[in-house]
Amino acid sequence: MKRCSWCENDEIYIKYHDQEWGVPVFDDRKQFEFLVLESAQAGLSWLTILKKREGYRKAYAGFDPIKVAKFDERKIEELMNDDGIIRNEKKIRASINNAKRFLEIQREFGSFSDYIWRFVDYKPIINSWERESQIPAKTKLSEEISKDLKNRGFTFLGPIIIYSHMQATGLVNDHIVDCFRHKQICQLHICQKALKCCPLMDS
Repeated sequence: MKRCSWCENDEIYIKYHDQEWGVPVFDDRKQFEFLVLESAQAGLSWLTILKKREGYRKAYAGFDPIKVAKFDERKIEELMNDDGIIRNEKKIRASINNAKRFLEIQREFGSFSDYIWRFVDYKPIINSWERESQIPAKTKLSEEISKDLKNRGFTFLGPIIIYSHMQATGLVNDHIVDCFRHKQICQLHICQKALKCCPLMDS
């Protein structure tokens, strides 16, 4: 069974690749989870973050943005001593700030998912890469989204991180065409649209 080569040498990567990467995400808490994890990744490998994912889940109240937005200086100090996460003060403060901004977007658009999916007209971008070397680190669209988020006060979410977010949450399908998940995710999108499993996919 052919997979994208970046995941072939680690069981954590394989599980993430086979079950999550590229699957459209419309749940706001899951969207927030990936924003926290991806902003923490800056300068590190994604595998490092995945290995600390459960540590983050525990430290970040199950990735509840309402609770994270209320983290105070005492909580920051606690997180700085938590070896289950990346103990980088700037990243920790950014995650709390981003939780507050996340709630603002929810109030404005009804949900963060509705906000971010509008950038792709509520339909995943389906790419047809033959080689992983063809996959970009960022795109004009990720630059646009990153700029809009920065204008709304988000931090540690540059265009490269945002493109990673788009890949992770299924706004873009970047599995290579020979990977078994490329076709599966395309079919998943078709099923979601036909069955109207998600209101964002009705168009």
